[in-house]
Amino acid sequence: MIKAVLFDLDGTLLNRDESLKGFVNNQYERLKRCVGHVTKDQYVARFIDLDRRGYVWKDKVYQQLIQEFEISKITWEELLKDYIENFRFNCVPFDNLIKVLEELKSSNFLLGIITNGYGQFQMDNIKALGIEQYFDVILVSEWEGIKKPAPEIFQRALEKLNVSPEQSIFVGDHPENDVKASQIIGMQGIWKKDIQSEDAEADFIVNDLKELPLIIGNLTGKVEISSTIGREC
Repeated sequence: MIKAVLFDLDGTLLNRDESLKGFVNNQYERLKRCVGHVTKDQYVARFIDLDRRGYVWKDKVYQQLIQEFEISKITWEELLKDYIENFRFNCVPFDNLIKVLEELKSSNFLLGIITNGYGQFQMDNIKALGIEQYFDVILVSEWEGIKKPAPEIFQRALEKLNVSPEQSIFVGDHPENDVKASQIIGMQGIWKKDIQSEDAEADFIVNDLKELPLIIGNLTGKVEISSTIGREC
């Protein structure tokens, strides 16, 4: 019997690609007096390229931007501070996020998040999405001292929820760090399909979060939990 559903954050609940585009565009306009000798298109495109979809922390990104674009009116430390303080205001959720969380919570599933990243930064983004209250446990790698795909961070979350791996599902966009890593400890892994990743060897694959209630309902016999979203979408 499935009792708990755990999620990755970036690329799964948070549409990080769209959030980042929005932030970088807004940062350029906000700091145009300092970076305006570079075109917005150049600034945005190079930032996104250097960011490597979040796998390069922004200190390195801004240091490289400063060097390449010969930015002298602002330091990389100031640009990084601006990122940390303002990214949250650009957070874009994936479609149907709140509806799905409400469906699962109302069906008495325990919910959790396991995300790599810096603790307060990720918590600020979770709060910006307005979803903190739905989750029974939230683990961020910096605060836990361990990160995905290490099995210990998954096991730690399950211990906090008091459920076994066999009673749990993990939903994430990364084939290795999310899907395979959760399967290794005995969880079922659902891949939220990412067009920029190769296929994952997942138990299930979804393109949209709204597909989750039907899958989870079928696994538990609670197929009715998908009815509301099915009618509205």
